[in-house]
Parts: sequence; structure tokens; C-alpha cells
Amino acid sequence: MSNVAGKAYAMNVVTPMPPHRTWINRFLFMIARALPASLSGLLGLSIIHFARWVFIRQRDWPDLGQPKSDLANDYMLFVSNFNGTWDQYIDAFADGIPSGLDLFWYASTKYPHSIPITPFKDYIRANQIDTDYYYNATPGAAQRDIKAALRVRAKLIELTGQHAKLSPVAFAETYRTALVKVQNDLGTHGLAPVASNDTANADINRQAFIDRAWP
Repeated sequence: MSNVAGKAYAMNVVTPMPPHRTWINRFLFMIARALPASLSGLLGLSIIHFARWVFIRQRDWPDLGQPKSDLANDYMLFVSNFNGTWDQYIDAFADGIPSGLDLFWYASTKYPHSIPITPFKDYIRANQIDTDYYYNATPGAAQRDIKAALRVRAKLIELTGQHAKLSPVAFAETYRTALVKVQNDLGTHGLAPVASNDTANADINRQAFIDRAWP
């Protein structure tokens, strides 16, 4: 089990909902999709890679060959990948869209509201399911690192096209201008925090493969 891979954290939260209230949450999500401006606080959080809420009704619960479950509730699955620590993410989420979180989890049983933060964290922790396997294709880079690298790549491609067309003096000026534009994207990625010994050992064990793949 590892919720962490490199700089990224995988969160899975499953909360029960009384079936007679599920339609309310579905309606609220329809409104949120129709009014994306209402999610501006969420969309502005650059630490988030991905976030999704999914409704799982009683009749839709996965059948893996086990005896059919007699469920009293529907459930809502929240899945998210993000940079940073668990506490940083919950704090940023609650600060960014507190009213939005209260709407999204409106129908969930015993939901305490996002403010104050301590009961909200306790609720998320109590309903969180650990990740059995978490793969990260870019463990040494966070989302912002990747976006920065893509901007540098785009600028280099642009310079490559201009190199054959400009005089040395003109190209030197163009190069300096491009360098200024991407200078904030040229910093080191830094090291990912050691979230657990398991994660650190996994990074050590796969280093030989990484060295062979990208010598």
C-alpha cells in the first residue's frame, strides 16, 4: 500500500449517502457543471492533478463474485491526485471552495461541513481508503514542474524554427528575449519529501531501471 509516488499523493474517499438523498447531490453536480465559474476556487489550485466525484448506487456496487451485498446506502467516491502532503491538500481545498465542498458532500452521512477544518479532516480520514498500487510516470516532477518543462520545450522548438531564418545578431536578441520569458521555468525540480520508508525504498529499487532507460 502506498498513497504516495514521488511528489504526488493519491486520495480515495468513499462516503455513504441515504438513497433518498442521492438525487439531490446529482442535481447539485449538474449545476456545478453548468456553472464552471462556481468551481474557480478549485480550478485555481495548481497542486491538483485530478479530482472526480462518482456516485455508486446500491444496485451498481461492483460484483466480484462475492455474495450479493444487502446495502443500506448509496455511496459517493471521491478520487484525487495532488502535490504536497495530505494536510496541505485538505487545508487548500477547504480554504479554496468551502461552500462547494459542503454542496458536494451535502448528502453524505454525518458530513460535518468543511469549516471548522478539524472535524472535516477527521471525516475524510475516517472514510479514506488507502491506495493498493500507485504508479507515477514522473515521480521527480510535480504538475507545475511538468508544465514548466513543456513551456521550455515549446520555446526551444520556436527558436529552432527561427535559427535558420535570422542573422546571428538577430537570433542572439531573439534568444535573450526567449530566455527572459522562460527564466522562471528553468529552476530545479527539487527533491520529493520522504512520505514513508516504503516509498523511499521503492524509489531506490527502481533507480537502476531509470538509469538504464534515461542514461
